[in-house]
Amino acid sequence: MFTSTLPRQNGSTVADLPTDLFAAIQSLKKELNAVILAHYYQDPDIQDIADYIGDSLGLSRQAAQTNADVIVFAGVHFMAETAKILNPDKLVLLPDLNAGCSLAESCLPDAFAKFKAQYPDHIVVSYINCTAEIKAMSDIICTSSNAVNIVRQIPEDQPIIFAPDRNLGRYVMAETGRDLVLWQGACLVHENFSEKKLVQLKIEHPEAEIIAHPECEPPILRHADYIGSTTALLNYAQKSPKLSFIVVTEPGIIHQMEKETPGKSFIPAPPMNSCACNECPHMRLNTLEKLYLSMKNRSPEITLPEEIRIAALRPIQRMLEMSK
Repeated sequence: MFTSTLPRQNGSTVADLPTDLFAAIQSLKKELNAVILAHYYQDPDIQDIADYIGDSLGLSRQAAQTNADVIVFAGVHFMAETAKILNPDKLVLLPDLNAGCSLAESCLPDAFAKFKAQYPDHIVVSYINCTAEIKAMSDIICTSSNAVNIVRQIPEDQPIIFAPDRNLGRYVMAETGRDLVLWQGACLVHENFSEKKLVQLKIEHPEAEIIAHPECEPPILRHADYIGSTTALLNYAQKSPKLSFIVVTEPGIIHQMEKETPGKSFIPAPPMNSCACNECPHMRLNTLEKLYLSMKNRSPEITLPEEIRIAALRPIQRMLEMSK
């Protein structure tokens, strides 16, 4: 039996865990007609048990298309909320309800409503890494995969507020030439990479390409050979003739990179602190044990007020239409 110190969850304790969690989860999937959606930043065990692994855009598409009765979302809270927005009649589970997002938490609804009121002629393009309440105040949602494409489709004479990530917003401005009004939010993981350590890593591995997520700060992106979403980084690593890469995003993606490109090496970029890599503490709250218990207990469940859900649905649908 597992000897994890997993806390009690809805009456279940570690003693309730089966010896083979993978088999037990597969059994529950059939029993519940469930689908497991997992982000690239999840623990490798969760990635390996998932039905679909992807970034925010891919996960949104899967959530919109699924025929499952239960969606188990191995990610963070805003991602599970998005699945619920798209599937009001389905049971949406999040293995750990405390799996939040520093970026989403940097944009609170009351403060954003006041900010938005200062620019009444602007439309709001919000990065999907935000709460349902912020989505409900937005005109279009975007992801790091499609943000540039979304903004390019908006008439040039239409002023835009971009929220909540200032770094992704700066990147979009540079790529499109548009002048965006930026909400000053940021991701604690992508803001914590050390430029000094990155340069030193490049000196130690001169053959390696630096591939980076656009949520990183401009000094980091200046060193990148390629900038893209997590899915784009994975695709680039597969296609590039290079055999070594310094990966400047949450290192969970490296599990898929190694699986998809055997023979290539991937080095996680270091943060400013003494850690070897830069893991998201929120993403890593989900574990295989918690995923099993969430399915067994049908909780924690994601719920939303219907008026918020309907208002948040419109900009998500617009994103999906503009991303076809």
